This record gives sequence, structure tokens and C-alpha cells, in this order.
Amino acid sequence: MARVAIVGQPNVGKSSLFNRLVGRREAIVADQPGVTRDVKEARVEDDLGRSFLLLDTGGLWSNDEWQEAIKGRIEMALRNVDLVLFCVDGRTPLSAADYEIADWLRALAKPTLLLATKMDDERHEEDPELYELYAFGFGEPHFISAEHARGTYELSDTIFERLPEDEGEAESEEVRVAIIGRPNVGKSSLLNALVGDERVIVADLPGTTRDSVDVKFDFGGRPFVLVDTAGIRRKPDGDVEYYSKLRSEEALMRSDVAVLVVDPFELGDHELRLANLALHAGKPVVLTINKWDLVPDATLKEFEKDIAQALGHISFAPKVYTSALNAYGLHDLLAAVIRVYDTARFRISTSDVNNWLDVWALRQAPPNFKGKPLKMFYGTQADVAPPTFVISVNNEQFVTRSYEQYILNRIREDLGFAEVPIRLIWKSRSKDGGKRVRV
Repeated sequence: MARVAIVGQPNVGKSSLFNRLVGRREAIVADQPGVTRDVKEARVEDDLGRSFLLLDTGGLWSNDEWQEAIKGRIEMALRNVDLVLFCVDGRTPLSAADYEIADWLRALAKPTLLLATKMDDERHEEDPELYELYAFGFGEPHFISAEHARGTYELSDTIFERLPEDEGEAESEEVRVAIIGRPNVGKSSLLNALVGDERVIVADLPGTTRDSVDVKFDFGGRPFVLVDTAGIRRKPDGDVEYYSKLRSEEALMRSDVAVLVVDPFELGDHELRLANLALHAGKPVVLTINKWDLVPDATLKEFEKDIAQALGHISFAPKVYTSALNAYGLHDLLAAVIRVYDTARFRISTSDVNNWLDVWALRQAPPNFKGKPLKMFYGTQADVAPPTFVISVNNEQFVTRSYEQYILNRIREDLGFAEVPIRLIWKSRSKDGGKRVRV
């Protein structure tokens, strides 16, 4: 697929343009420079079925502590792009940084479209200073306003005209993996280690990752999209962290598998809340205990016991012990991701479900309620991802908590859903009954 990158100084409207072309609020937008640090990707598709991959990048020549790291990520991303969208603020005079970025782009020899952003009204185009844009040597500038969708449809057509034709190769289904955890737990380091490249910025500072970042790669012939999320704090500090939290939660909801990264030295109710978010969304979770190389051998058993107690309600989730520093456990992690992804999409035939219901009732008799026994008439798997089972009974009020847990355990162990969350729905046939859902 063709790749298009948006570049420019901080706060010139790059993320707003990214959201407009993608058609949804994918990137965080704020009236302050430096919100975007890593390279964010999303697919753009038009009504004719044409598509390209759009890259939103951090601000160049910002003269802050992140500048070198941001520039390095952008240079890496531009290696394989087919077109660059160079954004300058059309409402302010061109700066020395704009000219330096233009020189840098010319040295890279990438096809470039020059965009004057924030041009909300055509009267802004009458400013004589805008003639300086032609001095960049990138041809006719495009005047746009992403906020008001002015000129963006024409820009989209121009982008498709400048891109090479799509070869139309069939794409395999991608496995979306959201990497979640508290701030500074090693999520970005783990992602970089998995893909074998410095794709996202890593620093010993909480809050380095501000937005969710998609990174594509293949493992074992399977295409993956790894989503590096911002660390989710209990109480976000300011608007940017608040929207970072929302993006992280949205990334979790759109994922197929959640990798919950745990620091064995810092474990508490924070991880419990994140696990509950994934569990209630029906997402398979792979517990990833990172920094395992730092745990002394004498205390390994103690740490394992603490982790099991803290996250006992998702004890079914596979646990993988990793170290991003020395690549320990990374293959095991990806293998676990593939395993739970496939398991969550496995379907059992209705006849098999009903045969097992008879076996389970024989092994442990259903409970009685005031002399009336619970009767299980019929069962079926209604859905996948998460696997959802519906059991028709004479009255769902007769189902005790312990018997419900018994059936859940039997579904996990006998039907092969041991490592993924499942949903169990009791559907009553009685007039005064209803239905009860258990996750």
C-alpha cells in the first residue's frame, strides 16, 4: 500500500489534517506544541476503493528535549513513503525553521506537496506574503483548513493522482494487539523489541507516549498491528493526558488482543482496573510481566505468588515473563497472542454443546430452588470474540452462583476456551423469568 507522511513544524495543524483525511479523531489535537511525538499510522480510503497509509509525525525543529528523537523517527518513517505533505501555517509569516525543513525535504528527494494550513477563508489567500511559498520549489501550494474541511477533498484527489497505482494484492487479516499498562512500565521498549527496530520513542520518564501508535509487522507469517498506548493513570493530569487516556481505552476497544504489561516491582489496583477494562470488553488478555531479568532468583516464587493474587480474577489469562532489554520471552509472548486470538474465534457446534450439557448435568446435578430443579433444555454458542454461550433453562433465577461458575469452568476446560474470557447467558422460558449474563 502507498504511504503518505505529513511533516512540518509543531502546531501547524498536522494532526488535524490527519484526522480529517482519515475521517475520524484518530490523533490527539491540542493548542500546544509537542503533543505528537511518535509516528502514527491510519488507512485512508475513498469512495472508489482507493487507499493509502497516512502517517502523522511529530513537529520538526521544535528545539525541545524531544527534537532529536522525533526527527530520528520521522527520517526512519520517510524511507518508504511515496509522498510527503509539507505543512506550514498559512496565517503566520514563514520562519527560518520552515526553510530548514524545506531544505531537509529536498535533500531526501521525496515527492512533496506544499500545504498552507489554517486558511479558513479564501480572503486569507490574498496575503502577499504567501507568494514566498513558491520559493520552496515544491510547485503550486494547496490552501486548506482541516478544521473546516476547506480544500481537503481536492487535496485527497491530488494525493491519489500523485501516488503509484495499487497493485491490488490481497491482504491477510491483521491481528490488532493493544499494549496497555501504567505509565513507564516498559510498553514502548517492549514494542521496539518485538519489531526489532526503534519505532517509538523510549525515555525514563512517565508520559513519553502521548497518543496511541500503530506499528505493523509480520511474525510467523501472520500480519500484526501493535498499538503502543499511553500509560493510563488513575487521574489524568491536564487535557492532553485526559485525551491520551481516552485514546488508550479506544485502542483497547478496537483491538483483538490486549497485552497487559506489568512491572513486577510496582503492582497494585492499577493493573486490576486495566484488566477489568479488557475483561468487560471481552478482549483476550496476555499478562506480560516485563523487566523479569531484574528480579533476583531468590524472590522469583514470591513475585509469581504476588502477581497471581493481585490478578486472580483473570487467572485464566496466559502469563509470559519478558525482558525488552535482552529480548527474553518475546517469541513466547507473540505465540500466546496468536493462541488466544485463534481461541477467541473458535466455534463449537450446537450438537456438541448440547451433548456436553448432558454430561455436565450428570457430573454435578443442577440445583433446586424451593423444591423445583433447574432444567437446562438447550445450549448453543451464539457468537465469537468473545465466545458467547446461551443456555435455555426453565427459570434463570434457579441458577446459583456456584453452579454458574461450574458451567463456566466446564466450558473453559472441556470446550477448549481455557485462556480467553467467555460470556454465558441464561435464557429463561418462564413467564416471570428473564435472562442473566455472566462474563
